[in-house]
Amino acid sequence: MTSGAFTTSSLAEDFRALGLRDGDRVLVHSSLSALGWVEGGADAVIEALLQVTGPEGTVVFPTLTGASTDTPENPPHFDIRHDTTWCGEIPRAALQHPRHVRSLHPTHSVAAIGACAEVLTKGHQHAVSPCGHGSPYTRLADMGGRILLIGVGHDSNTTFHTAEELAAMPYVSYPGRHDASVVDADGKSMLVRSPIHRWDRPRCFESWNDALVSADIVRCGNVGTAPCRLMESKALTEWLVALLLRNPRGLLAHGTPHI
Repeated sequence: MTSGAFTTSSLAEDFRALGLRDGDRVLVHSSLSALGWVEGGADAVIEALLQVTGPEGTVVFPTLTGASTDTPENPPHFDIRHDTTWCGEIPRAALQHPRHVRSLHPTHSVAAIGACAEVLTKGHQHAVSPCGHGSPYTRLADMGGRILLIGVGHDSNTTFHTAEELAAMPYVSYPGRHDASVVDADGKSMLVRSPIHRWDRPRCFESWNDALVSADIVRCGNVGTAPCRLMESKALTEWLVALLLRNPRGLLAHGTPHI
């Protein structure tokens, strides 16, 4: 569909046409407004995704809370009971879904709904890095998961950070691990030692889209009025890590200070 009012059923039809399948585990980055007018809003989009992926599938949404003010001197604080996300209307709606499970990472949490929600989110606060080994992002790749961009580009694709962390790019985080505070659903406070992402290194993630399409990693289509892209998480991660090992500045914007 390309115009008019969209429903859960019509969005589900479009997701299937794009290539989303029953049993998929998929990380979704999204813009609700890009879809056009949707009856039921963000909740309808989530329901469509759950219908397509089915009872054995899992839908994951980034619920990031990190900010440019996070530094070793001003470490992040995350309270899962109260802190929402700046990732948009659909992830915020996912945090209200009765079956969602949210990871406890102080800056890069996700909310997952479905069969693998617990497995994907458990222990995120103890991961080696926010998006690296032990995070939902690498777990998704390891279990054959996929990434769906709805009306957004790769600048919203957190898995690019996964590749940077796996390739040990020195510009991603402040040196070392730092104490951050996390409050769980029971109100228990804990200190979590984690790298803290830097925000002063502009990236050029979107500039690699054509190469990713040519490499048959990214599949393009439309859902509602939104241009969408679907890709395998592991294939994307491996391609990006190989790029970074050849060219450590490959994902940095032109003019970024020397790393």
